[in-house]
Amino acid sequence: MLETYLDKLKKPGKKIIFIDEFPWMATARSKFLMAFENFWNHYCTKRKDLIVIICGSAASYMIQKIIKNKGGLHNRITRQIRLLPFNLGETQEFLKSRGIDYTLYDITQIYMAMGGVPHYLEKLRKGASVAQNIDQLCFEKDGTLRNEFNQLYASLFDESEKHLTLIKTLASSNKGITRLELAQKSGITSGGDLSLKLEELAESGFISEYPYYGNKKQLILYRLSDEYSMFYLKFIQNNRNSGSGTWQKLYKSSSYISWAGFSFETLCLKHIAQIKRALRIDAIFSTNSSWFNNMAQVDLLINRDDNIMNQCEIKFYNTAFTIDKQYYLNLKIKQQPYNRLLKPGRTSSLP
Repeated sequence: MLETYLDKLKKPGKKIIFIDEFPWMATARSKFLMAFENFWNHYCTKRKDLIVIICGSAASYMIQKIIKNKGGLHNRITRQIRLLPFNLGETQEFLKSRGIDYTLYDITQIYMAMGGVPHYLEKLRKGASVAQNIDQLCFEKDGTLRNEFNQLYASLFDESEKHLTLIKTLASSNKGITRLELAQKSGITSGGDLSLKLEELAESGFISEYPYYGNKKQLILYRLSDEYSMFYLKFIQNNRNSGSGTWQKLYKSSSYISWAGFSFETLCLKHIAQIKRALRIDAIFSTNSSWFNNMAQVDLLINRDDNIMNQCEIKFYNTAFTIDKQYYLNLKIKQQPYNRLLKPGRTSSLP
C-alpha cells in the first residue's frame, strides 16, 4: 500500500517516510521487520528521491534488530541520531520558554531529580517552587514520576529485570564499579549477556563508562548516570506513601545533603565540555578520568596534551564556596598519593 501511494506522488523533490515507534509495530508475529527489509532493498534503493527515517524508544529492539541487524538491513543505516536529554543550559532555555524563571541553583536541583528529559520538565508548574514541584510530581498520589521507574525500564528493554538489577547495583556505589565487581554484586554472569545489557543501558544514557587513572589493567568504572533513577532509588521508592509535603521535609535532611554532593558530581561529569570551556582549556586535547584509593579520591582528572593535569574538586553548595587555609592543606595532602602516579614531566594543578 505504501509503495502504491508513493508511486502516485509525481511531485519532484525528496519524499520523507517517517515511521515512529517502529518496535511496537514489529511484533513477533507481524513479520513487519521482514516486510520493511524487503521494502527498503527492493523498492527504496531503486529510487533517488526517498528518505526513510525510523524511530523507536525500545532500546533493546533498535540496537539488536536495526543497528546490529544481520539480515536485510545489515550496513544499510546512513546515520544514527541518539536523542539525549537536555543539558543544563538547554533545560534553562526550555523552562524559560514555558515562563518558569528559576535560579541556576533551582535548575540544578530540578535536574538532579529528573534530569533533562523534556517529557518530565514540561510537567513543572509555573509559579510553584522547586520543592512544591518535586513534591507534586514524585510523592503525591497521582504524580507523574511516582511510579515511572519500573514502567520506564519495562518499556525500553527486553528482560528488564536484569537491567533493573544492574541499575540498583550501580546505585549502591558512589565511586563507580568495575565490570567484575558489577557481575559479582548483581549475580549476572560476566559474559555476552552482561555485555549486551551494559551496552543497552549505555546507549540509552542510563549508565556511563569512566576510565580509572593510573591502573595497569586499564580498568573501566561503570556509574549510574540517569538522574531520575538515582533520585527514585534514593528518595521516592521508600517515601511514595508519605503524602503531600514529603519532599519539603526530605530536602532539608543530612541524607539529601550527602546525596546531592554525589549527584552533582555525576551532573558535572556530563558537562565536562562546558567545564573545559569555563577553564579555557577546551582548545587543548585532553582525556578525562577519575582516581581513588583507600585514603583519598579525586573527583575529576583532566589529562591535557600540554603536560598539565587538572585535578578538579566538585562541591555542591547554595552559596559561594570559599577555600580556606585548612581546606587547601587538605587538598595538598590528598594530592600526594595521586602525584606519585604522574608520569615524569607532567604537572598537577588544582582549578
